[in-house]
Amino acid sequence: MATHLKPLDWSGEDVCLDDVDSALARLRAQMAADAPSMRTSVMTHIAWVPHGWREPARAALEGMAERHPSRTILLFPEPRADDNRIDARAEVERWEVPDTDRGLVTEVVELTLRGARAQAPASIVEPLLISDLPVFLRWRGEPPWDAPELQQLVAVTDRLIVDSTEWDDLPNPYTRLSELFPRCAASDIAWARTSRWRSHLATLWPGIADVRTVRVRGTAAQAWLLCGWLRSKFGRNEIVLEHEPADTLEGVALDGDTVPLPPGSPPAPWDVLSDELDRFTADPVYEAAVLATTV
Repeated sequence: MATHLKPLDWSGEDVCLDDVDSALARLRAQMAADAPSMRTSVMTHIAWVPHGWREPARAALEGMAERHPSRTILLFPEPRADDNRIDARAEVERWEVPDTDRGLVTEVVELTLRGARAQAPASIVEPLLISDLPVFLRWRGEPPWDAPELQQLVAVTDRLIVDSTEWDDLPNPYTRLSELFPRCAASDIAWARTSRWRSHLATLWPGIADVRTVRVRGTAAQAWLLCGWLRSKFGRNEIVLEHEPADTLEGVALDGDTVPLPPGSPPAPWDVLSDELDRFTADPVYEAAVLATTV
């Protein structure tokens, strides 16, 4: 396991993007002066983080750097601010690789977009994207489907990562999400959290092929996605969902018969996000499940 060294950081108010890029270069040079290191970013990870989501977004980054050395750009929009400027904070971390004199270097950039600067996020992040590496966009909360900010960022993104557990009025938003499938690959953390149950249910086939009702005790997102998955797998949109609200996926019953708990434990939040960053192509099984939630 890599050892984390003390990070180096910089911050500034009313900055331009050249200031941020120069600061990152200085921090990397200072880090390299202390010990040999190698810059091994494998992606640019953008996160759109509206008010109220900052601390959860930072917490989700914990434990990821060692697995996904990257440049992470956290965008904190403040469109109602009374001025138009960018405030920034940059941090460079180094992880020592055991039995070598080399290390992994990760970069985190926090950009607070005040006033009108929150309206054109793509033009702000594009100069900070690492050339020839994939771009992932994590959107906290339900995206404003018709907002230009979403459309702009999707245009520079290879993969959109959402968590439909954070959305209201399900399953209606899945229709809007599906409209983005032709433009970029999509991941849903709520879907990822059903993986143990999907694998477990798959072992019951073909005995459950005629199921008529699925009862799910969990979040609304988990319930709808499991139901959509069964509908799409069996080609039967008439399968009925019965939902019992719970904070986590606690149980599934098919036609009234309780399904035994699957083996293993639920993954940590940063492990779920990290796994989604390992995916580079569209997931047709997930897309079919989403399309089947609103039929």
